[in-house]
Amino acid sequence: MKKENTNKTYVVSALIALAVSVGVLGGQKYLLDEKQNTVTLNKVDGLNAQQVLYTADKEGNITPLDFTDTSKKVLDAVVHIKATQAAPELAQGAPGNIPDPFKQFFGDRFHMPEGGMRQGPRMGTGSGVIINDKGYIITNNHVIENAQELEVTLHNNESYKATVVGIDPTTDLALLKITANNLKSVSLVNSDDVEVGEWVLAIGNPFSLTSTVTAGIVSAKARNININKDQFAVESFIQTDAAINPGNSGGALVNLNGDLIGINTAIASRTGSYSGYGFAVPSNIVTKVIEDLLEYGSVQRGMLGVSIITMDGAMAKEKGMDFVKGVWIQNVGEDSAADKSGIKAGDILTKVEDNKVTTSPRLQEIIAQYRPGDAVNVTVNRNGKEKTFEVILENSQGTTAMIKKEKKPVMNILGADFKTLDAEKAKALKIDGGVQVVNLYAGKLLQNTQIKTGFIITHVDGAKVTDVKELISLLEDKKGGILLEGIYENMPGKKYYALGME
Repeated sequence: MKKENTNKTYVVSALIALAVSVGVLGGQKYLLDEKQNTVTLNKVDGLNAQQVLYTADKEGNITPLDFTDTSKKVLDAVVHIKATQAAPELAQGAPGNIPDPFKQFFGDRFHMPEGGMRQGPRMGTGSGVIINDKGYIITNNHVIENAQELEVTLHNNESYKATVVGIDPTTDLALLKITANNLKSVSLVNSDDVEVGEWVLAIGNPFSLTSTVTAGIVSAKARNININKDQFAVESFIQTDAAINPGNSGGALVNLNGDLIGINTAIASRTGSYSGYGFAVPSNIVTKVIEDLLEYGSVQRGMLGVSIITMDGAMAKEKGMDFVKGVWIQNVGEDSAADKSGIKAGDILTKVEDNKVTTSPRLQEIIAQYRPGDAVNVTVNRNGKEKTFEVILENSQGTTAMIKKEKKPVMNILGADFKTLDAEKAKALKIDGGVQVVNLYAGKLLQNTQIKTGFIITHVDGAKVTDVKELISLLEDKKGGILLEGIYENMPGKKYYALGME
């Protein structure tokens, strides 16, 4: 009897469990056949589970929180990038060459999430985002830096060789191009409208696991983590807790509508892997970089010409003044754009046009969206009173001119940016003139020679070269082998590099 009661208890428990299961699954039926003491399961087609999470859009409408449609919309537009680099001894170049700051892991705190490197020819991996159906892809500069060859793999596993349209080390962005049909792309939105706490998805290829989607929220905006060591670096990252790992660099950070709000760039970690802190370049900066690279061949950076510090309570106390939210103007460059407008050291910059400014990164982000020659209204607090000045932004050389680069097919083939050597430097080097290599990326110069950035080309096949147009003219229709002759500023003697232009 005792044993029989126990069995009945088990049967009752099983029935309760089945009842709970029916309630949970809600589209599947369980029938008990008492004679055979068996359970028959009838299945129905489809998944009838209901959404249990909801969110509100900007108009306050309540909608189910569902990442599936967003993922489907974006996955086809995010690509895997494989960058083949030279062996370390070739990549490092001439003695005294400065190591790439993105390959130094900054005291084990901040990391660029690029893929792992190996000896021999090295394979770096990362991600990229297709921004239109013409095959243009935005990624991080550190993903493709020093690469001899770039291969892009789409979500459907089709692969293409990519060329570099242009790079911008100041924002760690690069623009690539592939020749392919029926490409899916994403739209870029105004990243100023992104709000802290908003749901976002990070899509990329961490650890070479292609087409990976992670979810999180916007943790903060206008973050500066001092990872970019370029002289004119712009850092105003969107911070997210969506999982970002090595290989995610260059991938998409999108809102729930599937629109691009940033390019995933860096992670904060003591291990090099996900710790809950990822950083993305805002889409407003991305848009400006893309437009400039396509139109001018290089990014046109407007500058105020000031050194700045974020204002805080401690600084206000130190200066013996009331605290004002804004950016302290520490120094104003002589004859800079700010100086010419009337801005002075000690002013607290609080607004640019209609944009409030509370931190230095936010000011960088706003100004980075303008070009030399643009006029902007800058509001400052001076001795407790607000003053507004019209500032005509200038380039790094102190003029309002656009600094264009010649963009010809032959330059993409070579994989380099060039500039005409100025007359004073040529005189100091005791040469008649030349063309200096400014940037190197995937192309024949890296593939076939050991040429380094800074090399000054003085002759092509014995013909003298004094400016970029002459260089292009000599190389544009060239077939077969060529010989480049020139010098380095810090190395004695002439150098020669031979390559084929087939």
